[in-house]
Amino acid sequence: MAKTITVGSLESSDCMITLKEGTGNVHIKSVVAAAFYDHIETLVRRVLKTHEVRNVDLTLEDRGALDYAIEARLIAAIKRYKGDANG
Repeated sequence: MAKTITVGSLESSDCMITLKEGTGNVHIKSVVAAAFYDHIETLVRRVLKTHEVRNVDLTLEDRGALDYAIEARLIAAIKRYKGDANG
């Protein structure tokens, strides 16, 4: 059974991130995609690289979250995915 972790919410100014075993696909659905899709994707890929996360598929559903919220949600998801007790 594939491991799947979901963090966050779909409230305004927040985001929901799901990590599951995969091939490195990043799927972003955002209410601000027209203006910020590339920026959000760059942020997500930088955090994944910094935390040495490979072989996962990521889905991010964004409701206008600021960078720090996206990064915090993603770090929490990564820690939970890796089994860190503090995540």
